[in-house]
Amino acid sequence: MIELIEKAVLTGLGVMSLSQKKAEELLTDLKEKYKVGEDEGKVFLDKLQKMAAETKERVAEMADVEVKRAIDRFGLVPREEYDRLARRVEALEAKLNITDPGCEC
Repeated sequence: MIELIEKAVLTGLGVMSLSQKKAEELLTDLKEKYKVGEDEGKVFLDKLQKMAAETKERVAEMADVEVKRAIDRFGLVPREEYDRLARRVEALEAKLNITDPGCEC
């Protein structure tokens, strides 16, 4: 499940980088067809890059939220919680002097 979400996020990032290429191509077209000046073109490109960065942030935040929802839905526990509980079990077993965890002693 996590792999699927990871692939979706990476695909989104790939699309955004492709958009960067398209933005540069658009800028070249604007310069040629509409005689947009170098400074105007740079301002335009900067705006597009800023928008892409903001979109990238939003996608990352949304992906994070969705991953957390999926984890909750599937009843999974975070690794930190699992490790914490495993340490508690080990401590209790040591306290009870249990050498074989499979033992029902």
